[in-house]
Parts: sequence; C-alpha cells; structure tokens
Amino acid sequence: MKTMKLEIVTPSGLIYEGDVKMVTLPGKEGEFGVLPEHASLVSLLDAGVITVETADGKEIMIAINHGYVKVDEGKVSCIVDGAVLISDEEGKLSERMAEAKELLQKAQTSDMAIAAAVSKVESIKKSY
Repeated sequence: MKTMKLEIVTPSGLIYEGDVKMVTLPGKEGEFGVLPEHASLVSLLDAGVITVETADGKEIMIAINHGYVKVDEGKVSCIVDGAVLISDEEGKLSERMAEAKELLQKAQTSDMAIAAAVSKVESIKKSY
C-alpha cells in the first residue's frame, strides 16, 4: 500500500513525523480522513484526536487543541497549538491520558467538540 509523509508540529517542536497509510483529522466541519494522493487542501482543525495508521500497521493517537492542516498528494502537515502523543508505552498511558484530557478541556472551542474529544480519549484508555 502507498504511504505519505505526516508531520505534526507545535510551537514547542515536532510531535510526530513518519510515513503513514492514513490519517484521520478533527476538522472544524467534522472528522475527515486522508489517504496517499489525496487532493490538495488546507483546513482548520478543531479540538480532538488525530488517528494515524503507520506504514507498519500500528495505530497512533494524538490529542490536539486546535490548528490547521495542509494536505498535498504526498504529505500532510499539521500545525497545532498544543498536542499530546498518546501511547501504550508501559507507565506512560495514564499520564498521557490525563495530559490529553487537560489539553482538550482547555481548548477554546464548542463544548460539544470538547466532550466528543474527551470521550474518544477515555475510550482509548479502556481499550488498553
């Protein structure tokens, strides 16, 4: 399967960079997926969870508060104000879940978007 480059950057630096099969993003108008060779676009991102399917089939989730994304045929660049990489590394999951929930609850967006994003983070915790 084809892959594309994904980078997620905050003012503090690079949060994620790698080759991915697919990325699902929390757009301002709703969640949308991007596959390799997607048409070019620029979109606002709302508080939520970016879901990444890596080139080796792993799933990674990154909680964000807001930002924007630029999509080209071979690259997706997300510029966000705040982000927390959620991982299943031993001892890190509950710490990162708390950070992710705090980040989302501080987001200045609609209460419904925040509630949906926090719910998604809590469901991630239950699946591990």
